[in-house]
Amino acid sequence: MTEPKKRVLILCTGNSARSQMAEGLLRAMAGERLEVFSAGTRPAGLNPNAVAAMAELGIDISRQRSKSVDEFRGRSFDCILTVCDRAREACPVFPGRALGFHQDFKDPAAAPSDGQLEIFRKVRDQLRDWLAALVPTLTATRPD
Repeated sequence: MTEPKKRVLILCTGNSARSQMAEGLLRAMAGERLEVFSAGTRPAGLNPNAVAAMAELGIDISRQRSKSVDEFRGRSFDCILTVCDRAREACPVFPGRALGFHQDFKDPAAAPSDGQLEIFRKVRDQLRDWLAALVPTLTATRPD
């Protein structure tokens, strides 16, 4: 019998860059074992530099869309990942026994426009390293 996929929600403020890149990365790393979603406390639209930075790794996030955390209220998740301090502070309570993980990453969209793509790459790589370390925990079988 196949175990159902674990559900993971990744939150940040704008759901335009950090959480979007994390969603794409986590799907690429463990998509067959996880159902991955992202949302923001104040969604601001998908940032084209996030799409460009991810495309450099061969991960297409161009069809993802910026979503409000309100779209997920009342739904249960196995894990909630927050990738900025403001989202962690504003994160609503979700039903169930979700594991929570937090790391504050610099908002690449807030960087000056010249050199901004380089900041996106740096944050993307930091997210990749953090998520790679979390994948064994996120995909582990959880006792009831």
